[in-house]
Amino acid sequence: IDGLTSNVVSLQELLGDKRSRGAFGEVQLENLVRNILPENAFEFQYTFKSKDREGRDVRADCVLKLPEPTGMVAVDSKFPMENYHRMFEIGVGDGDRVVAQRQFRVDVKKHVEDIAAKYIIPGETSDGAVMFVPAEAVFAEIHGYHPEVVDFAMQRRVWIVSPTTLMAVLNTARAVMKDVATREQVHIIKDELGKLGKDFNLFDQRLGKLADHIRQAHEDTEKLRITGDKLTRRFNRIERVELDQPGQVRSLEESLADASQEDEAGHEEPRS
Repeated sequence: IDGLTSNVVSLQELLGDKRSRGAFGEVQLENLVRNILPENAFEFQYTFKSKDREGRDVRADCVLKLPEPTGMVAVDSKFPMENYHRMFEIGVGDGDRVVAQRQFRVDVKKHVEDIAAKYIIPGETSDGAVMFVPAEAVFAEIHGYHPEVVDFAMQRRVWIVSPTTLMAVLNTARAVMKDVATREQVHIIKDELGKLGKDFNLFDQRLGKLADHIRQAHEDTEKLRITGDKLTRRFNRIERVELDQPGQVRSLEESLADASQEDEAGHEEPRS
């Protein structure tokens, strides 16, 4: 318990300093974006081409490079904590608490105004920007008890998000980018399907030719079998005859002639 208490005190000391709070918010923002989006979809500490009113560079904590027509969306981390803590501090009177609430609204509106003025640049960015509040409690306070601040931000086209809602926004952005990339590849898929169709037609033609060759080979084999049967019958007749007497020779000639006529009459080869 003592160790946990010291850690909580250390965190309070960290968040008590404005510069430390800014760094804490930027680190949290970077972790969320890197865990969800691909490397080519964002850039941290991005410097815009346009300058501010004093001619200085305009740099955002993060920009999301989304597909057209959305384009580039700036995300800036803001952590309005001083008056938020004052609102819930123990021992603060009701009057001071009301003053802290009023100043808290002023702080948030000022952040919204700064983001709208610096990070919504016609022709370079989207027509909206994102204000990242790295504390769920502060985000809940704004949306739960200060609806006029939310309306003010929406009128300036600044979307206030927390770590949880930013995750939802980033996942939606990733789904959109994936869908756009798929649609960009449709023509490649269509070309490959066309090539596949041509190859399949060629395969079907060659398969048909192979079937014709197999059928012709079967017919030729059948013709060879018929011719072989003729030869076998003739050899059998020759083997059954003894050629010692001239009369037997004449009988053999007559027998072979009769056999030839029978073959021609009864075993005519089929035409191809």
